[in-house]
Amino acid sequence: MNTWQAFDMGMANAGNPSMVFDWDKAARIIRERGATDAQAGLSGDWGYTGGTILADGIPDVESYTYLASTWAVPELRLGDGGGEAVPCYRMADDAPGWDAKTKWPASALAILEG
Repeated sequence: MNTWQAFDMGMANAGNPSMVFDWDKAARIIRERGATDAQAGLSGDWGYTGGTILADGIPDVESYTYLASTWAVPELRLGDGGGEAVPCYRMADDAPGWDAKTKWPASALAILEG
C-alpha cells in the first residue's frame, strides 16, 4: 500500500475506534514460543509501520514502529519477520494509556522476563 492509499484508508475510517498493539499479549507469545527476534507492524502497511521489537532476546526500544490504527490490524511476527503474522491488539479504550508510539511498557517487560 502506498502513502496515499494509507492516507485515504485513514480518512475513510476517521472516527472509528482505534486498535493499538497489545504489548502484554506479544510478550506472552514471545515467552511461550521462546522467540529471540520479533517484529510488529500494521497489516497492509508493514513497509511504513513495521519494525523490530525484539533482537537477540533484547527488547528493542529504538527501532521505528507505528502500532495503532482505525483500519489496519496491529500484528506480531516472530523470527526474522518472514513468518506468520499474528493479530496482536487491544482496542485503544481498553489499553492502559498505550498509543501508536508505545514501546515495551513495564507490564510487558515483566511478562517477558517472567
